[in-house]
Amino acid sequence: MGTVIMPKMGDAMEEGTLLKWLKAAGDEIAEGDPIAEIETDKVTLEIEAQEDGFLTNVLIEEGTTAAIGTVIATIGTQDEVGQAPAKAAPAEPEVAEEPEQELAAAAPVAEEPEAASAPAEPAAATSTQVVERAPGERLRASPLVKRLAEEHNIDLTQVAGSGPGGRIIKIDIADFVSGAKSAPKAEVSAPVQAPSANGQVAPSSAPASSPVSDKGTKVDLSRMRRTTGKRMTESKLGIPHYYVTTKVDMTEALDFRKTINGALSESGGKVSVNDLIVKAAALALRDHPEVNTSWEDGELYQHEAIDINIAIAIDGGLIAPFIPAADGKSLGAISTLSRDLGRRAREGGLTPEEYQGGTFTISNLGMFDVDEFIAVINPPQAAILAIGSVAETPVVRNGRVTVGQVMKITLSADHRALDGAQVATFLQSVKKYLEQPMLLAIS
Repeated sequence: MGTVIMPKMGDAMEEGTLLKWLKAAGDEIAEGDPIAEIETDKVTLEIEAQEDGFLTNVLIEEGTTAAIGTVIATIGTQDEVGQAPAKAAPAEPEVAEEPEQELAAAAPVAEEPEAASAPAEPAAATSTQVVERAPGERLRASPLVKRLAEEHNIDLTQVAGSGPGGRIIKIDIADFVSGAKSAPKAEVSAPVQAPSANGQVAPSSAPASSPVSDKGTKVDLSRMRRTTGKRMTESKLGIPHYYVTTKVDMTEALDFRKTINGALSESGGKVSVNDLIVKAAALALRDHPEVNTSWEDGELYQHEAIDINIAIAIDGGLIAPFIPAADGKSLGAISTLSRDLGRRAREGGLTPEEYQGGTFTISNLGMFDVDEFIAVINPPQAAILAIGSVAETPVVRNGRVTVGQVMKITLSADHRALDGAQVATFLQSVKKYLEQPMLLAIS
């Protein structure tokens, strides 16, 4: 009987979440058929069958997070459907408790598979226990269990977990879901009364209050959002950021773009403002290679290649695929690559090689009518360029005030790697290429 494992999609991946089974146990499958969707800290993608046969067992449920290499399903003959694998799937990985500090919430929490063997008999559900937890005690449960608890009005704080580290797994709430036992409800406690002047506690007519948090409804974070939060926290805490802003007159650049797009109209191509900025930044990095650097483990590295990451907002977080050797590509090539990367990023079709790397990042919020902003550095890179919107603004040309199309750009820089003068001269180069856009075509 063949096995399907949680794949390793990139060097940094340690675990993945099974979002959805595309095939059910008993379905006939062919090599190359998509059988499940998984989510890593970067993308959502499909797992394909590596052989022909039948999906004989599904070993983890939707919403479960598993370490790479964990067996999540088996493939075999039709006669083997429903049979337990000859060799048990790897044990659930142990999950270390996070330190009780505020920043721990930004780190992704490893979720263990809830069922790594054949389905349990219904009688096993009688193990359900109700417990009392100390105030503030950490509750551990998978997204699936939390969803079931919400649907069936089950107070998980009063349920004993039988998983690793006291984790609540599906079987722990099976009796409550089926109705075999009454689901535990949150206890209602009376408010604490302050003593009166004579030392007696005065009666209160105020109704008892439920210990419901006033923070609002908790939102389950995607793995990508958790990873983004962790990396950005590390970036702000560990990198001495500083910011330099300049204004760019984009009047000539917009006219230049209009001319190019007119010539490309028959082919269906279209150059965006961001494509112009990518090319300008790449050429400025060629002029100022000291900005095309990374700070890693106390050492500064200068990169030969100029690979420009483009920050893209997708469901569940951010991803920044890169355009390799952007300084040597034409505007048309940059436009084609940008559109393809953006489309596949939103569809979950990027490969790890397309987003694990890059030497310099551009984050553009101009399309959202944002005048200017500062971006957090994408470590280990030494800088990131934030782009605001292009707006009509009075400018002085040849001693006369006229209307110009002005855009603000801000470079966030790592002060360990770059000084203010280096950043300023780099921004001057970006400005030069955008205000003299013919240089983008001939460089």
